Amino acid sequence: MEDLSQKRKVTIMIAIIAAMFFSAINQTIVSTAMPRIIAILGGMDYYTWVITIYMLTSTIATVLVGKLSDIYGRKPFILAGIVFFIIGAFLSGFSRDIFQLITYRGIQGIGAGIIMASAFTAVGDLFSPRERGKWTGIMMAVFGFSSVLGPTLGGWLVDNMEWKWLFWIFLPLGVVAFIMIMMLFPKGVRKKSEKIDYFGSLFLTLTIVPLLLGFSWAGTKYDWGSWQILSLFGGAVVFLILFILVERVVKSPVLPLSLFRNDIVTISNTIGFIMNAGMMGALIYLPFFVQGVEGISPTYSGYVTMPMSISMVIVSTIVGRMITKTGKYKRFALAGIPIMIIGMLIMALMNSVWLAVIAMIVFGLGLGIGMPVFSLTVQNAVRPDQLGVATASSQLFRNLGGTIGIAVMGTIMTSSLTGHMKDAMTSGKGVDMKNLDPELAKQLAPFQNPEMLLDQPKLHKLQETMPQEVQSVLAQMIDTLKHALSSSLTTVFLSGAALVAVALVLTFFLREIPLRTSNKLPETQKQGQTDKATTASSV
Repeated sequence: MEDLSQKRKVTIMIAIIAAMFFSAINQTIVSTAMPRIIAILGGMDYYTWVITIYMLTSTIATVLVGKLSDIYGRKPFILAGIVFFIIGAFLSGFSRDIFQLITYRGIQGIGAGIIMASAFTAVGDLFSPRERGKWTGIMMAVFGFSSVLGPTLGGWLVDNMEWKWLFWIFLPLGVVAFIMIMMLFPKGVRKKSEKIDYFGSLFLTLTIVPLLLGFSWAGTKYDWGSWQILSLFGGAVVFLILFILVERVVKSPVLPLSLFRNDIVTISNTIGFIMNAGMMGALIYLPFFVQGVEGISPTYSGYVTMPMSISMVIVSTIVGRMITKTGKYKRFALAGIPIMIIGMLIMALMNSVWLAVIAMIVFGLGLGIGMPVFSLTVQNAVRPDQLGVATASSQLFRNLGGTIGIAVMGTIMTSSLTGHMKDAMTSGKGVDMKNLDPELAKQLAPFQNPEMLLDQPKLHKLQETMPQEVQSVLAQMIDTLKHALSSSLTTVFLSGAALVAVALVLTFFLREIPLRTSNKLPETQKQGQTDKATTASSV
C-alpha cells in the first residue's frame, strides 16, 4: 500500500481515524462517569473489573489479530472490530447490575483490541517509518481530542440524562466508520503459504487469562498466598512453557520468539509494559480524588482532566512532525518520561482542584512528548512482513502492563484505604460506632463506606434526612472518609510514579537506529534472516 497516491493514502487515513475516534471516545466518555455508574449499579469492590475485563479481552484480541492481519490483510479485522464494539456498547446500556456491565464491556474490549491493532499496523503499511512519525502524532492527537471531549461530555450526560446514553450516543459514528472502511480501505491479498497457529493462539490465550485473573483477584477477592491465586499463576507458567515449545516448532508462529532476540523490540516492549502499568494504574483513580475528596460533580470533573488532553494533543502533533523531519526519536522519550513523573508526583501531593489541573497539564506535556516514540521503534526495527505481529506485540505488552497495573494499584488502593480507616478508628479521629445508640448507629452505617463519596447528590440527600443533633457526628464521619481516601490515593500515585521512573532508566539503554524512508528493505537487509540482522542492517 506504500505505492498508493498520497491523496488515496490520506483518504484511507481519514477512514482509519474515524474508526479509532469511535473506539476512543466510547472509552473516554465513561471515565468521569464511572464512579457515578458504580454508585448506581452497586459493587465498588468490582470497580476495577469494569476496566480490567476491557483490557483483558482487548489484549487477547490484539495479539491474535496481529498475525492474522499479516495473513489476511487489515480490512476485515477493522470491520469486525467495529461490529464487536457496537454490540458491546449497545448491550452495556442495558446493564442492570455490575456483572452485566462487566460482561458487555468485555465484548467492547474485543472490538477495541481489534481496531487498535489493525489501525496502527495499517499506518505501517501505508507509510515508511520516517513518515509514520507525523501520522503517529496525529493519531495521538485523535486520542487526545477524544480525551478532551469524552470526560466532559460524559460528566454532563450522567448529570443530566440516564447513564445508558453514555454508551449509545456515539453508535451512529460507529456505523459511519464501518461504511468508510468498507468503501475506502483496499482489500488485502491473503498469503496462501501462511498457516494459522491454532495451538500457539490457544496457549497464549490460556497464559494471559489466568495471569491477569491472578493479579486482579490477588489482595482483594483472595489473599496473595492463597491456593486460588497460586493456582492461577502456576497455570499461567505452565501454559507459557507450552506456548514457547509450540512457537519454536511451528512454521508460522502467532508471536515469533525471534522478535525478542531484537534488543530494540524487547526493550521498547518492556518500557511500554512498565510505563502503562504505572500510568494506567494511577490515572483511573484521579476521578476518585476530584469527585470523592473534593466533591466535584462528574461534569466539572471532566474539566479537570481536559488540560491534560489539550496539552497532549498540541505537543504530540508537534513532536510527530519533528520525528519525521529529523528521523530521531530517543531524545523525545528521554525528555517526555521525566515530565510524566513530575506530573504524577504533583498528583500525589495535590490537595485542591487547581493543583490537580496543574498536574494534568504537566502530565499531558510529558505524555505528548514521550508516548509516540515506542510504537515507531518497534515498527522500524523489524521486517515489513512482520509489521502486524510486531505492532501487536507492542500493543500486547502495553495492555498487559495497563491491566496488571490497574489490578495491582487496585490492591494497593483497597489495602491502603482499609488501613487508613482502621487507623482513624484506633486514633480517635473517627467515630466509634459502638458508643452510639444502636438505632442511630444503624442509620449512620452507610457513611462508613467510602463508596458514598462517589455519588454526591445521594450523599447530600441522605445528610438532609438526618436529625440536626447528629449533623456534627455525620460531618466528622465524612471528613474521616475523605482523609482516608485522599491518603490512599497518594500511595497509589506515588507507586505509579515509581514504576514510570523504572521505564525512564530502561530508556537510556534503548538503541536508536535511523528511521527508514521506505518500507522496502535495503539489499543488505534482505539477506539477513533474523531480526537481529534486520536491525543491524537498518543502521
